[in-house]
Amino acid sequence: MSGAKGPVGVVLVSHSAAVAAAVADLARGLAGGGATAPVAPAGGLPDGGFGTSEELIVAAAGSVDRGSGVAVLADLGSAVLTVKALLAEGELPSGARLLDAPFVEGAVAAVVTASAGADLAAVEAAASEAYDYRKV
Repeated sequence: MSGAKGPVGVVLVSHSAAVAAAVADLARGLAGGGATAPVAPAGGLPDGGFGTSEELIVAAAGSVDRGSGVAVLADLGSAVLTVKALLAEGELPSGARLLDAPFVEGAVAAVVTASAGADLAAVEAAASEAYDYRKV
């Protein structure tokens, strides 16, 4: 084993599986042009309904963990609370962090930055800076 770590992974937690998957696709597409950091959607409930699932979030985080940290973005209230509970309980990979960022813009910034090989702190900063993107 070389000990080399991979890129920061990104998990997108939404109340909707379709929203999480679409934002993941958008972020991957906009980060194109080279290797893309691992991204996993964790949306909805296992039965396909709306909500957040600890099981899906834990599985998504495990699937993108390459040893450099996992950036987790969440859309709304209970998604945020679920991620916070998982972090407090130690259910997410070591180095996992909930980012305070807008869901879509933050996800794109996080995936682009992680794909460039940035560390978790830089990925978090890029995602958080997305709050400053003015549209008007």
